[in-house]
Amino acid sequence: MPLASNSESHEQSRPRNHWWYVWIPLFGAFIWFGTILSLLITWLAQGGTGRPRYRSQDQTIAYISDVGADILKPLFIVGCSITAVTFFSSLVIERYLRHSGRLITTMRRREKALNVLAALGAFIGGVGLILLSVFDTARHMHLHRGFLLMFMLGVVASAIFTCIEYRWISKDFFYVRQLRIAYVAKGIIVSILVVLAVAFGVALFTRKAFDAGAILEWIIALGFTFYMLTFYYDLRQAKGVNRGELDPQALQSQRRAMMMRQRLGLGLGSRRAR
Repeated sequence: MPLASNSESHEQSRPRNHWWYVWIPLFGAFIWFGTILSLLITWLAQGGTGRPRYRSQDQTIAYISDVGADILKPLFIVGCSITAVTFFSSLVIERYLRHSGRLITTMRRREKALNVLAALGAFIGGVGLILLSVFDTARHMHLHRGFLLMFMLGVVASAIFTCIEYRWISKDFFYVRQLRIAYVAKGIIVSILVVLAVAFGVALFTRKAFDAGAILEWIIALGFTFYMLTFYYDLRQAKGVNRGELDPQALQSQRRAMMMRQRLGLGLGSRRAR
């Protein structure tokens, strides 16, 4: 992983080891997208907006839960379970990689605490995702909505803690461009999803807006795929980095060297200007 934007030659000379954990969030995103796409295609193939097709469907446009409670319920449960496990695993692996010095390490206890809280949020969200697929909207409406709320709040809490953690780490290693890209991308995606989720919640309890709520739910579900992919970007930075290579002492030395070069560069520039 390059520690400065001008270290491409060093990155090219380093051996690239492809570890299995890098593919976990990518696999989870693929499964989640494939599950949602299968449900969408099934609904469209069965008539789409022609008329309500499912027992729990009162509106013209079916909710994901309407389709997931029907013949594709086994697929829905499996897809949600795999997504939940890979989502939580991505946070746990990211914590391990920082602890082992294969990713930029946390320098303070607050960053470690934020990482643990982010993993806890992912665990809560993952449990909610599995349970909402099991307790479907056709047979357990109130439980399903409760677990849906649990899933959304868990993901949002996890995203907030992750973004704050990355932001604080980047203050210590301001020259690492990947950290800024990581938390900015997560922040943008989650902000959009939160706005859509609020609109979805309003529509869910407004009968005249049921169809709009269904459209928002499909968009939010597909958008969650992009959030999963951001963890592939995070873990991919550990490729070719040996254990302990990014330990705190080494990073502090590199940070001091970087700041010294910048000061020398500014000093030489001022002298030339004179």
